[in-house]
Amino acid sequence: MSGLEIERKFLVKDDSYKQLAFSYSRIKQGYICSGHGRTVRVRLRDRCGYLTIKGPSDAKGMSRYEFEKEITVEEAQELFKLCEPGIIDKTRYLIDYHQHTFEVDEFYGDNEGLVMAEVELNAEDEAFDRPAFLGREVTGDRRFYNSHLRKFPFVIWGKTLPAEDDAPR
Repeated sequence: MSGLEIERKFLVKDDSYKQLAFSYSRIKQGYICSGHGRTVRVRLRDRCGYLTIKGPSDAKGMSRYEFEKEITVEEAQELFKLCEPGIIDKTRYLIDYHQHTFEVDEFYGDNEGLVMAEVELNAEDEAFDRPAFLGREVTGDRRFYNSHLRKFPFVIWGKTLPAEDDAPR
């Protein structure tokens, strides 16, 4: 898959998404390189491997070029040896809600306590219904990019979020 990725990100207020999920999987991902908004990522998701290249985000942090290719588990394991320090470990839940699929990521390790949802859109101005579990929008806030969480994990700065941010506790 390749092309323009348009997505919006939100903090998650509660765990009601778990009852709505039609699927979930464990994800481990690392970054071969990241800088200047560009990333080369390797991911293991269940029994599949993926290599993903992303370009810099637009000014709003909503759109960016993405290229993704499925690779073997063995290839992914070899590529993990080339990754920069810091691994993202999370469970992803998939929720269908009013013609959109929301991906909810529950993080582990140094990002424990962070739960975020994202929805992919066909256009930046596409309307969508918000499920009740969505909290504050964090689209474009680089602190919540996985490549940033790898270097500056949630455990370091997450407690500084004001309560009105609907931040995970």
